[in-house]
Amino acid sequence: MGVSSNESIQLCIFDLRRGQHEGQELDKILFFFPAGLPFSKQLSVIGLSEGLITFTRIFSPEAACEVIEAERHSHVFHEAEPDIWMVMLVEKSNDSEPIWRDDALRKVLKEIHSLFVMFHGSVRAMLEKEPGGGLTRRHLYSFIMDYLRACKKQSPWDNCCWDFLAGRKLLLPSFRDCLKERGTVQMLTIGREAAIEVQSLVRVLESSAGNSLCYSLILFQDLLVSTTLSPDDTINLFTYAVLRLTPHALSSGSSSWSYLRKGSTASNVATESNSAHPNTLSESLYGTSDISSGEDNNYHVVRPLQSDKWSKGKDGYLVTDLWGAEVGTWVFATPTVWLQQTGEKMYLCVYQHKSLTLMLMIPVSAVPNGEQGVSEVRRQIIENASLQILKVEEKLSKGWGGENAYHVGGYRYLLVDGDRNVSRASPATKVTTLTKESLLAMNKLRQEVELEKRRAKLDGCNFEKDLEMCIRTKNNAWVISRVTRGKELYMVLEKAGETLLYAKDAVEKFSDSVLPMPNCYPY
Repeated sequence: MGVSSNESIQLCIFDLRRGQHEGQELDKILFFFPAGLPFSKQLSVIGLSEGLITFTRIFSPEAACEVIEAERHSHVFHEAEPDIWMVMLVEKSNDSEPIWRDDALRKVLKEIHSLFVMFHGSVRAMLEKEPGGGLTRRHLYSFIMDYLRACKKQSPWDNCCWDFLAGRKLLLPSFRDCLKERGTVQMLTIGREAAIEVQSLVRVLESSAGNSLCYSLILFQDLLVSTTLSPDDTINLFTYAVLRLTPHALSSGSSSWSYLRKGSTASNVATESNSAHPNTLSESLYGTSDISSGEDNNYHVVRPLQSDKWSKGKDGYLVTDLWGAEVGTWVFATPTVWLQQTGEKMYLCVYQHKSLTLMLMIPVSAVPNGEQGVSEVRRQIIENASLQILKVEEKLSKGWGGENAYHVGGYRYLLVDGDRNVSRASPATKVTTLTKESLLAMNKLRQEVELEKRRAKLDGCNFEKDLEMCIRTKNNAWVISRVTRGKELYMVLEKAGETLLYAKDAVEKFSDSVLPMPNCYPY
């Protein structure tokens, strides 16, 4: 999967507005992995990161620092919120070729923060409500450790997924993941008749909540069919659905992948959990060392990424106890999320029929009766939309091509539409047939493209120019990238002709047969 070592990879979150006075330095630490590292070393890492941030601002006050390459380490930065920084410190390997990409690591940091905000709101808002920071640290520690354990196969056929934690070690997305794109959605291609049925279903779903402005998201298998959310909110809900809500996620159970791995058994997870806080000083900063219960003595910490907590009820709705129960009752509280675009808190209702998963987001402010009002909306959906749900699932099932639906013979590819945050790639089972040399070459090529994009950003211009690169590898494969009008195509051809003309013709044939990708957005 990637590189690992007990202390070769460190992940931290800190607040530049805190801990500015002598003796209060620990206040700025909001999260640190590994948490068992002595505080002196944690403060050393954060102090170095803070110094690099301050230094680089002298030369680029408008653009936040993203990556600093040192002789032995890479420092990957993400300013998640104003003055709240996430930093990953990675020790470089001895390999001649880099086995990971800076951009892939930054997207891990971005995804952690985006999902956290969707469930808990912004970190800054939590700190303002509770200036001591203890509650914020508990939320961050529980959430991020669950995240590192939660990420599993993105589909039933994905054999080389993002799998980060191995026992007590943090693993990174490696060159083997170079034909994947985090922070995008994968979509199902459907015909005109099916699209009409889906649009009809969306109207029925959103009308079931009365006059409230609701949003919906529909998946088939682990692929997106339709969304009325903004692109950013769609990515967040889609990511969560694939991790925890789709039929495959529900059926994977204890066999699901985890970023805390190396024999992903319960004993290994517990060992890491307890070793993360080896002393009472750490416990006083991050909270209790036992994060298995999901709550402390004074406050229930919602942990939406815990595994095996969702199940399908007899009425087809998915239920969970992660959000606790309604006060004074044994009724499970309906899950809630925060939308990034509107800032609204929404009830999340999830209905499932066979391979079809429907997600409906209803404003909390529009349901005055709480759980009773949500139950009425659920009843209306079943009453009004049942027939349409059956039709849509049947049509999509008939048109579904299976695990190799988007395989193109002779090609191993990744296609990214950056304007819509959509990607499509060769099935993972096909990508695993590529040699290590080909994957390393593609990883290096992607790093070069990302560097060009970063330079264009620093120059204050959008990366609109066309860019095409072709590399002949040591194992006589062609590794190709083409960037044009917001779309990026990456391709590996291992059984190909020797001439550059052959490679160019292969790209043209692929582009004619695959482009453009379908659109799931209504705008």
